[in-house]
Amino acid sequence: MTTDRLSALLAEYGELEKRLADPAIHANQAEARRVGRRFAELTPIHKTAGELAALRDDLAAARELAAADPEFAAEASTLEARIPQVEEKLAELLAPRDPNDSKDVILEIKSGEGGEESALFAGDLLRMYLRYAERHGWVTEILDSQESDLGGIKDVAVAIKTKGVPDGGNGVWSRLKWEGGVHRVQRVPATESQGRIHTSAAGVLVAPEAEETEIEIDPNELRVDVFRSSGPGGQSVNTTDSAVRITHLPTGIVVSCQNEKSQLQNKASALRLLRAKLAQLAEEQAAAAASDARKAQVRTVDRSERIRTYNFPQNRITDHRIGFTAYNLDLVMGGELDAALDALSTADRAARLAGETELSRQ
Repeated sequence: MTTDRLSALLAEYGELEKRLADPAIHANQAEARRVGRRFAELTPIHKTAGELAALRDDLAAARELAAADPEFAAEASTLEARIPQVEEKLAELLAPRDPNDSKDVILEIKSGEGGEESALFAGDLLRMYLRYAERHGWVTEILDSQESDLGGIKDVAVAIKTKGVPDGGNGVWSRLKWEGGVHRVQRVPATESQGRIHTSAAGVLVAPEAEETEIEIDPNELRVDVFRSSGPGGQSVNTTDSAVRITHLPTGIVVSCQNEKSQLQNKASALRLLRAKLAQLAEEQAAAAASDARKAQVRTVDRSERIRTYNFPQNRITDHRIGFTAYNLDLVMGGELDAALDALSTADRAARLAGETELSRQ
């Protein structure tokens, strides 16, 4: 446990507490939200450090009184047993954590190899994440979606947010950051007439949603194109040019949105997507400068580059990064993802306590 680091974090907690008590901060909602999230991150550390200090004071008092009253000797033994547990908890809280854990996310799902079956599986993944978000009381918003001819999903982007300040600084990113990568499915497709099991894949990309104040976008560096929204089969679903495609010229990143009937609303959604992608690009570039260990979440939507397999005939889900396997795929597809995500979080916690930056998400 680093005493200097603990002292610095407790001092920061005190400063944030003062700032939140000042009514002036609430005139700037973005700043108030940022300060509130950081305060929530530090609250468990402040609480656990206070608990540890109180236990140590009680132990000192119990030892002093034990000379006159043997009953206090038993109390001292109980306190001695509790202190290492709280010290371990505090050490875990002080371990380096992902600075994005308190953030909301933008999650994208793209169909890949497998044609129409891949698009149908992408739709299943979307429903799985929406149900998981509903179980946690999160708010979801479809920013853009392109359906396939049979009702699957070619490409979808969804914003997932917590309501208010996330408890303990554990926002949507702290749970869903593990989902980025290639998801492989093995099942008999609805398009298969002879009952043969097929393997296909869909790609998932997860990015922390960036605040407007975090990523400044120069309008002069954007090319904005408008076009008519299209649905399955390419047919037009709108009579006006309301769909928006934005190209960020310095990076070549292209985003598009067509869900809304208003061109302004589609542009606003596209800019949210672009901010998230630019923030993630900046983070990846910074990480790459320090280490080559970090890789892109989805290089290609190829069945061989999978992070997880969903085997429907065996009702099995397997996460290949940590060797996690469970035979409750039906429940997982209904939104019960916590067991798999808890296993990934536990592996990440062990990696951080061992001195590694984080569990590799690839």
